Amino acid sequence: QVQLVESGGGSVQAGGSLRLSCAASGSTYSINCWGWFRQAPGKEREGVAAIDSDGSTAYADSVKGRFTISQDNAKNTLYLQMNSLKPEDTAMYYCATTRVYSGGTALLPPFYFHSWGQGTQVTVSS
Repeated sequence: QVQLVESGGGSVQAGGSLRLSCAASGSTYSINCWGWFRQAPGKEREGVAAIDSDGSTAYADSVKGRFTISQDNAKNTLYLQMNSLKPEDTAMYYCATTRVYSGGTALLPPFYFHSWGQGTQVTVSS
């Protein structure tokens, strides 16, 4: 089992930046792909970015060029640097892990991920 704890959410104005963190504990050796997801009220959970253990990354089209996913293997921590934030980025952000490799070509759907954090709220005002 992998336990995940997100942090770094908050409220910012459009154009601002935030950096989310996700600390993992437990069976971290089993992680082959880390992902960031978000869910806005009344909407389905959607993939934002993912990174494999070999460093391959994938992004949703809506965040390409603005968000950067990275990981610190020594600290078992995942990051999401979010720049040029827009009101439509407002959502609860979750990190998740899976044993499956994404290959960096596309975002894996949520059902591939078996460990989830509790989420951190990001609110972007116009």
